Amino acid sequence: LSLSTDSWVNDEQRVIDVIRDSLFLFAESLHATGDAFSMVGFSSRKRDPIRIHLLKRFDESYSPLVRGRIQQIKPGYYTRLGAAIRYGSLQLQKQDTGRRLLLILSDGKPNDLDQYEGRYGIEDTRQAIIEVRRLGLQPFCVTIDRKGSEYLPHLFGANGYAVIRNPLEMPSLLPRLYARLTA
Repeated sequence: LSLSTDSWVNDEQRVIDVIRDSLFLFAESLHATGDAFSMVGFSSRKRDPIRIHLLKRFDESYSPLVRGRIQQIKPGYYTRLGAAIRYGSLQLQKQDTGRRLLLILSDGKPNDLDQYEGRYGIEDTRQAIIEVRRLGLQPFCVTIDRKGSEYLPHLFGANGYAVIRNPLEMPSLLPRLYARLTA
């Protein structure tokens, strides 16, 4: 939930609006399948602890309370992605399920106000992905960053990411992508 999510997709919708719509539809789809899921947003500001926005816990049902949390998301600070991936992996590790997918929605490169910008942020994120895979988790990144193909293969591997060129397609594509990843 970085500052960049406040940018406009078109005259009527910001990136955060598309993300919110995507989360609503995706949560409805996951709820319908009966799969256990959690939804977490985050933002960061330097090396301070990242701000975690717990939208839905694994142990709670999809409810009006969860929908209210999703409705309230707003742009935050920056994207210290490695730290967020590590947090998500700790939560996912606790789940006793066959397949443990860590699905990451992003609108751009890892960045923050300090030296996390550029190469350091990329390499920290890459290291977090390596750690996650060693734990037996399946990380996958979905981005609306049109330049994602330039850096995501280095982070997630050739088959570990998807670039959605038109952000408005994200709400309808996420459930289909999830079905493909968990088939």
